[in-house]
Amino acid sequence: MAEIGFDDFLAVDIRVGTVTRAEPYPEARKPAIKLWVDFGDEVGEKKSSAQITAHYTPETLVGKQVIAVVNFPPRQIGKFMSECLVLGLSDENGGIVLLSPDKPVPNGGRMH
Repeated sequence: MAEIGFDDFLAVDIRVGTVTRAEPYPEARKPAIKLWVDFGDEVGEKKSSAQITAHYTPETLVGKQVIAVVNFPPRQIGKFMSECLVLGLSDENGGIVLLSPDKPVPNGGRMH
């Protein structure tokens, strides 16, 4: 993997937000869930389509804090415009486990 400079890392805006709404996204090519995430006053609410159905349902996601990249350009996912990239890691079976703080933190806090 290529090394990057610290300035490259700082260019990626990674923040915490709380899921305010979540819906199944059966029209997606791979099973996904549509998320609406509140990143606080500075960033506001952003939408994301996430392939996280192995471990999550829409009902279990509302109120959950997640970590996401908020400064990528919007990306069309089927008929849904995804405005941020929610971050996660693959488990041993390839299911995605979301990254989240282990204690509550203010929405919009930037990772550093």
